Amino acid sequence: MSATLPIATNLYFDTHFHRQGVKLLPNEFYTTKEDMVLVTVLGSCVAACIQDRTAGIGGMNHFMLPDDGADVGHAAADSMRYGAYAMEVLINELIKAGGRRDRFEAKVFGGAAVLAGMTTMNIGDRNSAFVRRYLATENIRIIAEDLQGSHPRKVAYLPRTGQVMVKKLRLQQDPSVAERERALASQDANARAERLAKARERVELFGLKPGGGNAAGLRAGANAGAAAGTPAAAAPARARIELFGPTGGRPLNQDKTVEET
Repeated sequence: MSATLPIATNLYFDTHFHRQGVKLLPNEFYTTKEDMVLVTVLGSCVAACIQDRTAGIGGMNHFMLPDDGADVGHAAADSMRYGAYAMEVLINELIKAGGRRDRFEAKVFGGAAVLAGMTTMNIGDRNSAFVRRYLATENIRIIAEDLQGSHPRKVAYLPRTGQVMVKKLRLQQDPSVAERERALASQDANARAERLAKARERVELFGLKPGGGNAAGLRAGANAGAAAGTPAAAAPARARIELFGPTGGRPLNQDKTVEET
């Protein structure tokens, strides 16, 4: 993997899983063929876990916003905030390490609305819709997911086997999640305002006045396209997700994928 990419570096020995682990922070990713555990904590962010079980390789990313970041992202570490770049990096690095796109399977997590009063920002819903749409476009099957809701999640992924265990957290259990969500909402509002301003500039360049009939038509078309871009796809068959905690993992029934602790 290239040293210029934001690869997670927080390595440790995980006493629960009895193996080497990596803690992924926001905007990071990690791929490996080793028998390791990859762990991250998610609020409105999303983590995609992708595996090629034949090649025995898998990886995880952690992105914060669904946009591609084309107008505002420069360095790789900044671009990793955005789903399109984070997904592209993870997939490309898995292919470089010997994985094959046609064998990839994905499990996706996160996208919660964890702060009261911030549902209008809709970051978690947008992240969730984005990752489903992106993987469908790339023909990568989602075999398990635990998205949206109102609780932060701790996710542990074993890339060698593809096993994932998830624990829902109360917000008080990890105050850093609340701080991160407030900062993220502010960043997202500023970034969206910047993109809107640039879009208005482009409209004026083409001789269309904001508020005029043509501009209104463009906005209506954009809104319709955005709505059409979030398909209500039929739910695929889901793999089993397990709990993890002090007493160890145990299988979950199909109606409940995580535990509130």
